[in-house]
Amino acid sequence: MTLVRNMAYELVPMKSVEAAIEALPLGCAVSVTCSPAKGLAATFALTTRLIERGHHVVPHIAARLVEGPSQVGEISAWLRDHDVRDVFVVGGDAPHAVGAYSDAVTFLRTLLDTDHGLTRIGVTAYPDGHALVADGMLREALHAKQTLLVNAEIAGYATTQMCFDAEQIRRWLGAERAAGFALPIHLGIPGVIDRAKLLSMGMRLGIGNSLRFVKKNSGTLSRLFSPTGYDPAKLVTPVSTYAESLGVEGLHSFTFNNVAATAEWQQAFLARTNSVGARSSW
Repeated sequence: MTLVRNMAYELVPMKSVEAAIEALPLGCAVSVTCSPAKGLAATFALTTRLIERGHHVVPHIAARLVEGPSQVGEISAWLRDHDVRDVFVVGGDAPHAVGAYSDAVTFLRTLLDTDHGLTRIGVTAYPDGHALVADGMLREALHAKQTLLVNAEIAGYATTQMCFDAEQIRRWLGAERAAGFALPIHLGIPGVIDRAKLLSMGMRLGIGNSLRFVKKNSGTLSRLFSPTGYDPAKLVTPVSTYAESLGVEGLHSFTFNNVAATAEWQQAFLARTNSVGARSSW
């Protein structure tokens, strides 16, 4: 239940974000994406608005959109000026880097050498693999990020891509723990969203492997989606059985800006689990 109660809502800076902002629960954790189309400026502008509304906001910084060390210094100054203590670093979806940083690791090295004022940094993790990066390279990068954060004495966590297969998540995380990866995990799950919208946006948001898994398993489709949309409980419930033992400390909801339905699900889930005396690890 703790996982669901502390769930973070991911917002995308696009037209639909206005309704999403209004639907956010008071004082919740909000993650703001950074896309090639909108750029860093849109991410920081939305971050500012959400901070002013009293939310705990985590802006994404896409390494491929940063020109070089000078701009990293400007980003660090912005973070300090706005008292942002928590950011999420990604490589980014841009096909080519605009400057010196082609991946999150190289950007993170520069960021950690600045006067950033950060106390926590999130990084990406891929339990379902990546369409363009080999599994070995993904593991190497994940462990390199952990080493950088540990050496800098900055708290870290890893937020996963969306993955619809609870057993695959368990296998992947168990292997990473055995290999020495110790950062807490924030599990990426879809919010309440209809199947057509998820499938249309999924490839652009880097969840192609999971969608291929769903498409190949017709039974999975019927179990995951109801007439009203995807039910996050379909994944949260089985994950809750191993969340504590494998260090899954939170949920990251990919809302696609459909915040109202996701917030309603969260409240209904908490009410339901409270009424039946559900285990506190959920």
